[in-house]
Amino acid sequence: MLHLSAAVDQPSVYDAASYVDLVRLAEHGVLDFVTLDDTFARPGLDALSVLSRVAPATHRVGLVPTVTTTHTEPFHVQAAVATLDWVSRGRAGWRLEVSTTEGEARLFGRRHAAPAEELWREAGEVADVAARLWDSWEDDAEIRDVPTGRFIDRDKLHHVDFQGTGFSVKGPSIVPRPPQGHPVRVVDATEGLARRTAARYADVALVRVAQAAQAGAVRDQLRKEAARFGRNPDELRVFVSLLADLGDGEHAAEPGHGGGGPRQTAQGPLYRGGPVDLAELIASWHRSGAVDGFHLTPAAPRRDLERLVNGTVPLLQHRGLFRTFYPGSTLRDHLGLARPANRYAGEAS
Repeated sequence: MLHLSAAVDQPSVYDAASYVDLVRLAEHGVLDFVTLDDTFARPGLDALSVLSRVAPATHRVGLVPTVTTTHTEPFHVQAAVATLDWVSRGRAGWRLEVSTTEGEARLFGRRHAAPAEELWREAGEVADVAARLWDSWEDDAEIRDVPTGRFIDRDKLHHVDFQGTGFSVKGPSIVPRPPQGHPVRVVDATEGLARRTAARYADVALVRVAQAAQAGAVRDQLRKEAARFGRNPDELRVFVSLLADLGDGEHAAEPGHGGGGPRQTAQGPLYRGGPVDLAELIASWHRSGAVDGFHLTPAAPRRDLERLVNGTVPLLQHRGLFRTFYPGSTLRDHLGLARPANRYAGEAS
């Protein structure tokens, strides 16, 4: 099964309706999910809050904000992501990111910037404790027994008692277990320091590479690492991330698939060509087994997302490579991922 996702970033746009329109367009194209970037390094809207606004205006497409795990409180992070999963009825994910600069550290004043290796190890701990906190409520912990006045079965709430290298969390969470059990975890695994965290914790790993062979090599490495961590490697999806400029069709005349294939730029691998050749590139890379899917960042948000949805997607559907309807109601359904079992079910609180 081929998977497709797209970024809906719109720098300097502060109108919620604009984001709703783009996400609805992605949903019309039956994309697995959309992402919305966020960072402490520049001004902008809070991605998680924006997608919480988008959630009730959409029905099926997954919603994946970037969430920085550095300088933030893990308990609050997991509660916010769980809330997005509730308000979207099981369509939430979160893209883990770290903050490496001293300027960003000064915004909080709690500590100095740290090496990336340390920050990605911490991000993994945040992913770990988030999953434990989501499991701290068993699925049937809410009993809402009006005659006795009991809202919760306290035997089905659990302390996680997590001790990390830089934080500790007792739990339980203040938010009931999310509809998906664990909202989907996404990590950009392009850089080596993030790759270990992705292999251990991610449901979806993004890699920014310009050649199918590179993508296949990274995918193989991630799956082997996942197996070493005791995971089933078939539960890890690897997407190639490309910038997509679909506004200049003459570039598609160059030799080779997809207008000569993506070109490496300072912003990452860039595909420049037409929707038809993009479909050919996606099909050829997927047929080779190099990738499970693609994450596309439109160069011009509305123009290129429209050309992706109305041009590339129908061609892939015509070839039988991409779905014509959503297989279920949750993001895990779209990705073919099972709902995780609760690690604490049946234990005493």
